[in-house]
Amino acid sequence: MAYISVVIPVYKAEGCLHELYQRLKASIEIISEDFEIILVEDCGGDRSWEIILELANKDPRIKGIQFSRNFGEQYGITAGLDHCNAEWVVIMDCDLQDRPEEIPRLYAKAQEGYDIVLAKRGKRKDPILKRLTSSLFYKVFNYLADINYDGQVNNFRIVSRKVVDSFRVLREQLRFFSLLVQWIGFPTASIDVQHGSRFAGKSTYTFKKLWKMGSETLVAYSDKPLRLSIKLGFLISFLAFLYGTYTFIDALLYGTTVTGWTSVIVSLYFLCGIIIAFLGIIGLYLGKTFDETKKRPLYIIRQYSDSKDSSASRLYLSNRSGR
Repeated sequence: MAYISVVIPVYKAEGCLHELYQRLKASIEIISEDFEIILVEDCGGDRSWEIILELANKDPRIKGIQFSRNFGEQYGITAGLDHCNAEWVVIMDCDLQDRPEEIPRLYAKAQEGYDIVLAKRGKRKDPILKRLTSSLFYKVFNYLADINYDGQVNNFRIVSRKVVDSFRVLREQLRFFSLLVQWIGFPTASIDVQHGSRFAGKSTYTFKKLWKMGSETLVAYSDKPLRLSIKLGFLISFLAFLYGTYTFIDALLYGTTVTGWTSVIVSLYFLCGIIIAFLGIIGLYLGKTFDETKKRPLYIIRQYSDSKDSSASRLYLSNRSGR
């Protein structure tokens, strides 16, 4: 068993993998020379996998995993944690915005008695539009999910073996690593870290992808949208009752009634839209429940950089499936 593992999902990162390896190696060797770096390539279509194989041939402490297709960052983290073998595990992104030089500080904080130490980013080195959209996303997300998730904390953290073993038990299809670890619990601390600039390439996390992930996460971890739809339904009914009372009193006092098809049509379309929206919310929950009942594997691996990894993976997956 290695003393420390570093799990990194890789997507379109051919321009930074060599620099990532050099900086990781220099930073982790401050803690221990007994380490492993697990790079999970998510089929980005560039030369990332070839570079991972090149690094693995040069340093046996590098372990490469390539998916059969693009599954997404959250599943890359899951695969890395399924295959890591260490007392302490660091999870980070591959673009060097999570600075490897911060790992010794995370480890030092963990030695104070914490199983989870989060890296809290200071001033982000992202374009202003991305910072604004991320801020808006997390405010809406926290309200709808009914949680207190800090948008300054991403995947970058160090966790103990106990946390990894607990995480492996959670096999739901909709993955949000940070929230799952938050749900697991264990003593947690955070430290302020410097947010690095992107070393090469551009971010693949578009505003559309961010909101798609947010909506799926809401369905997976919160029923607040359903509760809000109930409240809104009662509010509309109450307003309709007040309006009906008003028209009834107006007819008694003045002998006139509200006529005209415009108000009727507008009200009809409004209520139909609300009903359809509520049915859509319910449909999302039913659809995700249906996906969970299929019990499909979270990810499929195409190849490894080392045949030993393949044997270990088959053993782990067979134990998970009960065969």
